[in-house]
Amino acid sequence: MTRWLMRSTTSLLALGLLAGCISLDPDYQRPSAPVPAAWPQGAAYAPPPAAAAPVAETGWQDFFVDADLRAVVGQALDNNRDLRVAVQNVLAARAKYQVQDAARLPTVDASASGGYSRTGAGSNRQETKSLSAGIGVSAFEADLFGRVASLTRADLETYLAEEETARATRISLISEVATAYITYAADKSLLRIAQQTMDSAQHSADVTRKRLSNGVATRLDAAEADTIYQTARADVANYTTLVAQDLNALETLTGAPVDPARLPDGIEGRTFTLAALPAGMSSDVLLNRPDVLSAEHSLKSANANIGAARAAFFPTVSLTTAAGFASKAFGNLFQAQSQSLSFTPSVSVPIFDNGANQANLDYAKATRQAAVATYEKTIQTAFKEVANALARRGTIADQLDAQQAKVRSAQTSYDLSQARYKQGADSYLNALDAQRTLYSAQQTLVSVQLTDAGNLVTLYQVLGGGVK
Repeated sequence: MTRWLMRSTTSLLALGLLAGCISLDPDYQRPSAPVPAAWPQGAAYAPPPAAAAPVAETGWQDFFVDADLRAVVGQALDNNRDLRVAVQNVLAARAKYQVQDAARLPTVDASASGGYSRTGAGSNRQETKSLSAGIGVSAFEADLFGRVASLTRADLETYLAEEETARATRISLISEVATAYITYAADKSLLRIAQQTMDSAQHSADVTRKRLSNGVATRLDAAEADTIYQTARADVANYTTLVAQDLNALETLTGAPVDPARLPDGIEGRTFTLAALPAGMSSDVLLNRPDVLSAEHSLKSANANIGAARAAFFPTVSLTTAAGFASKAFGNLFQAQSQSLSFTPSVSVPIFDNGANQANLDYAKATRQAAVATYEKTIQTAFKEVANALARRGTIADQLDAQQAKVRSAQTSYDLSQARYKQGADSYLNALDAQRTLYSAQQTLVSVQLTDAGNLVTLYQVLGGGVK
């Protein structure tokens, strides 16, 4: 008895395993990358290293060397709402795939039922009892032409695409937090420079007004001295606002208040990241970017949907079967004479569907072509982003060195002009111009330092940096 039931169940499972051996999916071939094999070269670009480890193997905790920045990034990874949405999307896609994958095998259900009925009364009364128990399969589609298998592959690729999208979200979040942190540091430096300039200008204005009262300076000197003071005063107010806004942006990314002890007091002298990040010798590195991988998984999903649409033109075989026992008395329920078996196969052959199957196939093919274009566009965008970042990397060192030299020269000019003015050997206009030049040079230097640090963060992101 038990052996008989096991044979019936095993036969159904074997049929499920054999189903779907045929695939009508088009043979998948990765489209050729529509970008040059090598990175651009020229005066703007830094030469790539002779050997480069894959950037994806450089985890963010290895890339960001500043301990405070690492702590803030870790806080964002724990609390950011966009990242939580991405994670839930992955879980939803995985659950959908598991549901579809389960359809490839029969669903075996056990059932038991009992019944009692009575009609009439007295000598005419009739009683009917019935008991049954068994296992069965309801409307299982024997996937002879691979339709269910194709749909399963499509959902699997969709799930993998969501995983890569979540990885891209993590990389983007890490980069955004680092950029916001470095921007906060730069604006703190600009605020300090503005305050120092304002204090210096106020002192100069006080001295000039005293010289005016003594008949040594002119009213023009006093007005010019007040001009630089008011300019710096306005900048202090502006940078105070920017610092507050930077902190708001940072705390939105981290999802919680940031420990003030973790915030930078300026950008000068801070090393936020590794000094260099290799770009690799070939543009093939782009194929490891999560957005490119996500686009390719979407393309594979569209490819599998064509197979499912093709399979719809072929017959559909559905099986319903049940095996068990039926008896009027419980004592006889599991006897050999109480065995029952039903097997109900059905075949559905598409004959006339008003062109629906052909339209579904055309839709699947068009969707695949759109996915190809999306994949190619994603690679082109990735190539442009990396090329732009490399162009900035190739010149930023010279720009930073030149700006630092300019600040030193401007400082010397300002010191000499102030000394000459105090000794009466030069006009206040020259001293004022020197102060303005120094102020502007200091502000530009902070901007270049921000560009330098931000460029490495950008390279980490566009090269698909590691998230571990």
